[in-house]
Amino acid sequence: MLKKAKAFRSYNIPELAKKYKVYAVDLLGFGWSEKALIDYDALVWRDQVADFLKEIVKEPTILVGNSLGGFTALVAAEAMPQQVVGIALLNSAGQFGSPDDSTAETEESTLQKVIVKPLKEIFQRVVLGFLFWQAKQPARVESVLKSVYKNTSNVDDYLIQSITKPADDPNAGEVYYRLMTRFMSNQRKYTLDSVLSKLSCPLLLVWGDLDPWVGPSKANRIKEFYPNTTVVNLQAGHCPHDEVPELVNKALVDWLSTLPSTYSASQTV
Repeated sequence: MLKKAKAFRSYNIPELAKKYKVYAVDLLGFGWSEKALIDYDALVWRDQVADFLKEIVKEPTILVGNSLGGFTALVAAEAMPQQVVGIALLNSAGQFGSPDDSTAETEESTLQKVIVKPLKEIFQRVVLGFLFWQAKQPARVESVLKSVYKNTSNVDDYLIQSITKPADDPNAGEVYYRLMTRFMSNQRKYTLDSVLSKLSCPLLLVWGDLDPWVGPSKANRIKEFYPNTTVVNLQAGHCPHDEVPELVNKALVDWLSTLPSTYSASQTV
């Protein structure tokens, strides 16, 4: 399972571990992982997961990811087609490309470099510094979580602290700045269609249809683009594994049981 600060808690791992070996990996810059001062983009987490699969797991693998972890699972599967034999996405991040992306990116890059880049960076640091300070306040974290969780009973102190405590790392503010200015602005370089077009393994979408950030239309579009997809729709928000864990666990186990027998020794990451 690929995760950020919001952990795949005891609701999921013990149940899946009854039949499968389970690893839970914090993506670099999130959770308890090092707040490394690097330029973040999708390839950083792809390489982290690929190295983990090669050096630690060393067996056929099912990747499971929520939100950004979901998109990381996709790009890692593309990089490790011989080892990754299935992917499960829970309200995954990522976007489909548009015909205008390449032109817009060139124009924006030129404008930033020649005219406004220095001033823009100063402005961004001031604004994003304030937003980061605001975003890591416990009351703010609780408010955001309750806005994206349909079932808010699991928005508890444990979950809130799992986000606010890593945010107190001395490098966390700089990592936030680099994420917002580097990764978020470069999402068009790594689109869902470009990644899906290179995959061949089975795909499961476990989707919280009440997610205000990533609605069910994205799951439908993924299935249209990639037919080897199974969709399970749930009455949940952005983190169905934390809101309705018993339904997510059932969806995962049921889907895993349908995979070819050659995958029976697969690991769930």
